[in-house]
Amino acid sequence: MPPTTEALTPERILAATEDVLRRHGAAKATVVDVARALGVSHGSVYRHFRTKAELRGAVTKRWLDRTTGVLSAVADGSEPPAAKLRHWLTALFDAKRHKAGDDPELFATYTVLTTENSEVVDAHIAELLGQLAAIVDEGVARGVFEAPDVPATVRAVFEATAHFHDPVHAAQWTRPDAREAFRAVVDLVMRGLRA
Repeated sequence: MPPTTEALTPERILAATEDVLRRHGAAKATVVDVARALGVSHGSVYRHFRTKAELRGAVTKRWLDRTTGVLSAVADGSEPPAAKLRHWLTALFDAKRHKAGDDPELFATYTVLTTENSEVVDAHIAELLGQLAAIVDEGVARGVFEAPDVPATVRAVFEATAHFHDPVHAAQWTRPDAREAFRAVVDLVMRGLRA
């Protein structure tokens, strides 16, 4: 690819990295491939991301942040707490299902990258648990939910629904009864929280 006159930014590098990962997979994608796709030297990429691991961590965070952003809009919304919790859990399941189903090669690549970047994944989960805690706190304050220990309750809700958002279970998300099974679990969670 010929050199470009467009400024090299971290966002451009991350977009190119995602394209390279989609084409080559996590095992074969290199910083040189990313630089080639951008029409720059690999040294130019390293000026923004000091190591290949840092670049892979940043692209993993970018991918996870897409889900966090969708869920943040739900958590910050004006729905009543019970509707908001159901909406948030559904949005999480839908986001993960779409990632797995719409682009399976990239999903497989990111599954590898998330195992390499446990700190990025831990931060992502902490952010999700924070959103969930805000919803449960609001429900407790309004007398809709009963949760004497909100952090423990939030962790229990997250774990109870893990089958529908943990990538380990992705192969089962396309089963014909997956949506029905999800609703049954969410109904059970909602009954457990009811004040």
